[in-house]
Amino acid sequence: MQKTDVVIIGGGAAGLMCAIEAGKRGRSVVVLDHSNKLAEKIRISGGGRCNFTNLHCNPANYLGENPRFCVSALKRFSQHDFIELVESYGIGWHEKTLGQLFCNESATDIINMLLHLLEPLDASIKLECHIQEIRAQDQGFTVTSSAGTLECQSLVIATGGPSIPKIGATSFGYNVAKKFGIAVIPPRPALVPLVFDQDMREKSKHLSGLSVDAIVKYGSISFREGLLFTHRGLSGPSILQISSYWREGGLLQINLFPDGNCYESLRQARSDTPRREISTLVAELLPKRLATFICEQHRFNGKIADFSDKKLRLLHEAIHNWQVKPVGTEGYRTAEVTAGGVDTNALSSKTMAAKVNSNLYFIGEVVDITGHLGGFNFQWAWSSGYAAGQYV
Repeated sequence: MQKTDVVIIGGGAAGLMCAIEAGKRGRSVVVLDHSNKLAEKIRISGGGRCNFTNLHCNPANYLGENPRFCVSALKRFSQHDFIELVESYGIGWHEKTLGQLFCNESATDIINMLLHLLEPLDASIKLECHIQEIRAQDQGFTVTSSAGTLECQSLVIATGGPSIPKIGATSFGYNVAKKFGIAVIPPRPALVPLVFDQDMREKSKHLSGLSVDAIVKYGSISFREGLLFTHRGLSGPSILQISSYWREGGLLQINLFPDGNCYESLRQARSDTPRREISTLVAELLPKRLATFICEQHRFNGKIADFSDKKLRLLHEAIHNWQVKPVGTEGYRTAEVTAGGVDTNALSSKTMAAKVNSNLYFIGEVVDITGHLGGFNFQWAWSSGYAAGQYV
């Protein structure tokens, strides 16, 4: 039986940040992870360069049953605090787009920084460690694992969600919450491509690989970024963003020509060049493959002179308000994160501790707080890990 102050299950961004902060307070810490590699999600993120935070990070970039839950943690350890930490280690970074910050060299720079911060502390990491049982005691917990039995005062669950199972992601954290009577908001894939039904896949297959700037709207939520047609449906930043809000059976409204006015452009063309084909003119507004798709879908063919204002308005609507009903997502296999998770109503936003047991903590992606695409989820990991690290 090994005794330690804190056991953290999950050696990712949130778990390592929590371990560092707890260790700085003089607490003894053991980090357990079932993988044979530490922080694999950091390692593979951002094409191997880790989109570690976002300059514009604020609570409006998060969703959940109670998105305001993230306010306290984000205030106490902000994106600016993490940038300062990165810079203190001489890690070069650059802004890609929309405030997204990436390492100049490699995501392993972030991992090495975290491990270096842990080195002088009373902290150890056990990899390929499989949890067999967790039992609550009067003064903490007993954790039985393939690496032996640990007795601790504070137990932190930082295991993330089931997104990207190829790196070992599971629903372990939700099972722990349920074991101790803590509610779990039903998890679902987020920041994930959406898929068409078979009929629409067949009709749009020639668009695969085509990318356009678009505004994608679902209800009152909208995003303007790149949209990518795939052989299964839709992807690209705008689709990944909206997927976190989308629900099965929901209708998307997509503006494929956000910087122009199709109706006015075609009306002018009708006046200037009445003998030109409508499909040729639409191809001057949209990529040719997409123009052909729109015209074929709505049977728009013939010379522009033959199109009344009413018909031009129908074409305008087809381009500026394309109605799409996906049949689902690509699932956890390609989802960047998991939405839903441990109910924030069951946790303290100040300490990240469970209200039913103040020695049990949940941090990072396992909690029902999900960030937008672009470094926001890593910032939630750093912030929530930091917050819990002050109290464990």
